[in-house]
Amino acid sequence: MISRVGVSGWHRSVFVWIEVCLLAASLGVAALITPKTDPAVLRQEILTRMRTTLEQADPKDHQHAGHTVPEAPAGEQAAPTIVCGVHVYGYEPAGAATLADVATVYGFHLCGVAEQKRHWDGAVKLVGPLIMDMTTQPPGIEVVEATADVRFVDRLREMFPDKYEELALREALPASEMADLRRRYDDAAGL
Repeated sequence: MISRVGVSGWHRSVFVWIEVCLLAASLGVAALITPKTDPAVLRQEILTRMRTTLEQADPKDHQHAGHTVPEAPAGEQAAPTIVCGVHVYGYEPAGAATLADVATVYGFHLCGVAEQKRHWDGAVKLVGPLIMDMTTQPPGIEVVEATADVRFVDRLREMFPDKYEELALREALPASEMADLRRRYDDAAGL
């Protein structure tokens, strides 16, 4: 079959323009269906989710051995508030585009049990590296703790991927997160 449209007149063909329009429309739909979150925004969403999960969880869900969180004093309705600061080392899969794509978060937490009029220095604290399973509802919390047979460092190396081990051994909260945690703790403790 011989086409009437020559090589120099391809842009005048109705069929070419229909194909161009269909291609553009399908690319637009694909972009709408698979939104990508800016990595800085995704990291902030992960921080917020971690903090919220830890603050709403029953302290025993933090799995810290040997820490008893005070009950509500007689005559008071609510138990003390848990106030947390968090630091994210990383997450998997590393190429996650949205919060819904994140399966596991590796990080650090420092939570204070804010009893009324109790200063930070005297508060019960829940602290340490943790792994959060984001595939469950609510997210699962697993903290690194030593046992009678396994040292803390060895347990951390068992639980964390190599690329996060050194961070987990030396880093805590960034100064800005610590300042925010202390401010929120003081507010919750009525100080």
